[in-house]
Amino acid sequence: MDQAAGSSQDAQSAPGCYRHPDRETGIRCTRCEKPICPECMVSASVGFQCPDCVRGGSGTGHARTATQPRTIAGGTIAADPRLITKILVGINLAVFIAVQASTSLLNDLVLIGAWPPAPFAPTEGVAGGEWYRLVTSMFTHQEIWHIAFNMLSLWWLGGPLEAALGRARYLALYFVSGLAGSALAYLLASPSTATLGASGAIFGLFGATAVLMRRLNYDLRPIIALLVINLIFTFNPGFNISWQAHIGGLVAGVITGYAMVHAPRERRALVQYGTCALVLAVIVIMTLLRTAQLT
Repeated sequence: MDQAAGSSQDAQSAPGCYRHPDRETGIRCTRCEKPICPECMVSASVGFQCPDCVRGGSGTGHARTATQPRTIAGGTIAADPRLITKILVGINLAVFIAVQASTSLLNDLVLIGAWPPAPFAPTEGVAGGEWYRLVTSMFTHQEIWHIAFNMLSLWWLGGPLEAALGRARYLALYFVSGLAGSALAYLLASPSTATLGASGAIFGLFGATAVLMRRLNYDLRPIIALLVINLIFTFNPGFNISWQAHIGGLVAGVITGYAMVHAPRERRALVQYGTCALVLAVIVIMTLLRTAQLT
C-alpha cells in the first residue's frame, strides 16, 4: 500500500503539456522550458523545442533575427534600401513648397543666432530659446537651385549609404551631421546671419561615404575629387555659403561614419550609438556656450 501511494504521488507531480494539460510529460522545451508532450515535441540540434519557439525563432536555438542578413554596419537589410532617403527628400520638398507659399514661414524656420543683435537682449533665434531652429533649418531652402543641388546630392549619396548602414544608423548619421553643422554655424557665424539648407547633413554623408569606401577598399579618388570641388565652392566668398555648416557636418559625418563601419561586432551598437551620443553632447555644449555668450 505504501508503494502504491508513492506511485500515485509521483504521477500527480508530473507536469502536463502546456498545449495538452491532460497529458503528463517529463520533457521540456530546451529554449523556454515549458513541458511538452510527444505530439508537440520538435527535434532541434539539442533536445526538443515547443511549436511556439520553433515559429518564433530559427529552429536552431537562436532568435530569428540572429540569422537575418546584416549590412556592414550591422543594420537589417531592407526591401527598399532608399526608403529613408525618399522620406528625407520628401520632407525637404514639402518645406520648400510651404516656404514658397508663405514667405513669412521662412523667418520662423531658418537658423538665426540672436535677434535683435547686441546690445539688445535677444527675443528671437536660438539664443532667445528657439532651439528648434537647429533642426528646422536643416530642411529649409529658399532658392530652387539650392534645393535642387542638395536633393541631387542627397539622392546620390544617401541611397548607397542607407543600404550599407541600415535605416536606423543612416538616419542617426544624417541628423547628427546636420545638427553639428547647425551648431558650428551658430557658434562661429554672426548671430544675425540667417543660415538654411541641408548642406551640413549632406557634407556629413560625404564624410561617411569616404570612410565607407576606405573600409571597402574602393577607389577614393572620385569622392575626394567631388568633395574638394564642393569645398572650393564652400570657401568662395562670392557664393555666400555657410562654411561653418559644411565643415561641422563633414567632421561629424567622418567621426560617426567611422564608428558605424569600424565598430567591433561584439559591442557594435554600443560603439555606434555611443559615438552619436558623444557628438550630440558636444553639439549641446557648443550651443550652450554660444547662448551664454549672446545673452
